[in-house]
Amino acid sequence: MTLPLFYSIISLLVSNISNPNSTLAEVATDFLVSLPPHDREKAQEKVYRFVRWLGLNKKASNVSPLDINRYSDQMMSPETKTIKSFLVYIYKKGYCKVNLVTHLRVKKPSHKIIPPKQNSQIQTTLTSQGYNELKAELAKLKEQRSDVTEELRRAAADKDFRENAPLKAAQENKSHLEGRIQKLESTLKSATIAGRNQSTSKIKIGDSVELCDLSSGKQLCYILVDPREANLIKGKISIASPIGKALLGKEQEQTIEFAAPAGTFSYHIKKICSPNHGECTTR
Repeated sequence: MTLPLFYSIISLLVSNISNPNSTLAEVATDFLVSLPPHDREKAQEKVYRFVRWLGLNKKASNVSPLDINRYSDQMMSPETKTIKSFLVYIYKKGYCKVNLVTHLRVKKPSHKIIPPKQNSQIQTTLTSQGYNELKAELAKLKEQRSDVTEELRRAAADKDFRENAPLKAAQENKSHLEGRIQKLESTLKSATIAGRNQSTSKIKIGDSVELCDLSSGKQLCYILVDPREANLIKGKISIASPIGKALLGKEQEQTIEFAAPAGTFSYHIKKICSPNHGECTTR
């Protein structure tokens, strides 16, 4: 069956898809059908890989900004335009109430050359929770290896390689899976756990810090973490962020001031909790 005929049949099957219960696989098919044949052929591999990464059966309405941020970390530059178009389509068609395209970060190419030996010596400091989360992710990815290999085998069974988009997508999925596994193994191997053998009263990675915003009086609580653990929704801020840099090395009752894209901020450090003594409570 040729691709034009295949998509003509699919078009009839998905013409009524317009509800928030639609899966990403269904919405992706609907999106591809809406494209001109020439654009469709170019987009299908990129869209298929994106949907496979998120989960074929995941509801389009359940895709979160955090999902998009995480995908951005491993997205290849040639995908950007297509994925943006797909996310705009999801939003305009009402599959998702959030305009997810605003959360798609485009990485700028780096021209820095890091010698292999120097790069291999970089150490990572993780919180105990972050370390366990990465271990769990690694175990889950290793379990997926057999499924991905089987998917690749099935896709390769189609001998018409000119129109075998699933094969190319499966090959890319396999490549990214192995790449992520290697990255996690390397990170965990060189990681140290924050708080172990550290008794300083100064703020360090892994500490929970309770702050008072001097302009509003609002109390905030953040946990300083390695950039790999950063998750603003959970109150985990990167030590590489403006506020993270300002807090490192400071002590309780000190006041910090730092500049960020949104302006200049001033905070008073009210309390510091080390990983061994629990976390502060956000109020």
